Amino acid sequence: MRLLLVEDSVRLAALLGEAVREAGWHLDTVGTLADAEAAIAATDFDLILLDLGLPDGDGLDLLRAVRRAADATPVLIITARGTVEERIAGLDAGADDYLVKPFHHREFLARCRAMLRRSPTALQPVLMAGRLAYDPSTAVLTASGEAIALPPRERALCEALMRDVGRLVPRRRLETTLSDYDSELTANALDLSVSRLRKRLEGVESGVEIATVRGLGYLMRECLDDEAGGETP
Repeated sequence: MRLLLVEDSVRLAALLGEAVREAGWHLDTVGTLADAEAAIAATDFDLILLDLGLPDGDGLDLLRAVRRAADATPVLIITARGTVEERIAGLDAGADDYLVKPFHHREFLARCRAMLRRSPTALQPVLMAGRLAYDPSTAVLTASGEAIALPPRERALCEALMRDVGRLVPRRRLETTLSDYDSELTANALDLSVSRLRKRLEGVESGVEIATVRGLGYLMRECLDDEAGGETP
């Protein structure tokens, strides 16, 4: 699941970002309407989290533009505007839900989960590879039925490789998957994440290996005899 947070408060963006990533979702964060418009044009999101009071305008203008473009991406408004009239205005502009600041992070995540259950990604089947199973709707990875705890970045990497099990996944695609919208991975961050994921999967008899295709990318392949992964020339 990929979410876009449009929020100009650095502190709140950091707090929400931590909660969202711990829930297993990828988050891109922007602080202006202009950056939000660019992000929406460049990326397909499963959920947009939208503040209204932004430095370069009103978030409702962005919401109306999204709906005029026939974009049905769910939108959760998060704002300090809490009167009945303001809530009605947000919902009438096209929001799917409305949350007034301050709010409890558990309620925030519950509302996100409810909206994400209605997204096309949530309807996708459970991904299978070797003894691994990954449920995109819950972000739960298991090996032989036992849950595997992975940090958000490694979980996203594993999902990307499982979606193309047996096929090469180019480096650039993986780097895009693991990067936030407004930042780039360091030169060796992808390789380091792959190395860490390999070690975690080797320790749970996953039935897969991650092979390096030098200069091109990585691929996950099934090896139910649990041979060690390696490098493909």
